[in-house]
Amino acid sequence: MFDLLRSDIFQNAFVGGTIVAIVAALVGYFLVLRSQAFACEALTDISFAGATGAILLGMSSIFGMIAFAFFSALGLGALGERARGRDVEIGMILSFALGLGVLFLSMFAHHSAGHANVGVNILFGSIVSVNRNDIYLVLGCGVIVLMVLALIFRPLLFVSVDPIVAEARGVPVRFLSFVFLLMLAITTAACVLVVGVLLVAALLIAPAAAAVNFTHQPRHSLFLAVLLGSFITWAGLILAFLGTWHHLPAGFYISTLAALIYFISVLARRKQVRRPTEPLHPCSEICGK
Repeated sequence: MFDLLRSDIFQNAFVGGTIVAIVAALVGYFLVLRSQAFACEALTDISFAGATGAILLGMSSIFGMIAFAFFSALGLGALGERARGRDVEIGMILSFALGLGVLFLSMFAHHSAGHANVGVNILFGSIVSVNRNDIYLVLGCGVIVLMVLALIFRPLLFVSVDPIVAEARGVPVRFLSFVFLLMLAITTAACVLVVGVLLVAALLIAPAAAAVNFTHQPRHSLFLAVLLGSFITWAGLILAFLGTWHHLPAGFYISTLAALIYFISVLARRKQVRRPTEPLHPCSEICGK
């Protein structure tokens, strides 16, 4: 067992998964507050096309995911409020992106039947195949996201909770929303590398949503989201490597644990009795409301 824990495969998966879990939890908190799960879904679908396109060109899939997600975030940011009510158009774009990804993948797999496994890894994740170069790249992306988040934390929290009042007070709502989408694009690409396109919500949404259900205090929610995201990743890896059913993929364990924790938080929230002294706004302690 200890030989397995000391192996490069486990250590790379553990380090890469931890980095992604921390960044995803912090960004996911604002994603939950802003009710922008659709943006996460859009960026993940488009990232699939970017990943397969990059592989077809002989490049790392993470570069393609970041590039496609980044430009997609630019498009979503340019639309702004006009994106609302355009579900059909956005749905068609996402379908086209998935179809484009399938085309790239089929062209790549045409040369070798073994290449078809690449598409499965992108869709469902292959955390055990993360190498040191991927870790360095994910770490660099994570540092950038956390630095930007630290700079705009207070105004972004204000805008996420009450954009109308924030705009009335002179806060650059549109600019902050644009910056947040770019941060989300980078984070989404990193999550796809670990858990795949179809399971990205396991790390990006579930820990943050569960933390919000447990507590309304921003600092407590952020800290709890990081703990939950890290626990989900670590437990999923341990079960995948050392559990009774260790032949099952790590992505399955990660997504299952994320869903269980979220549903437990929903039950806990229903039983929670609101205290009179509890702040009505998540940003009240920071924004002075």
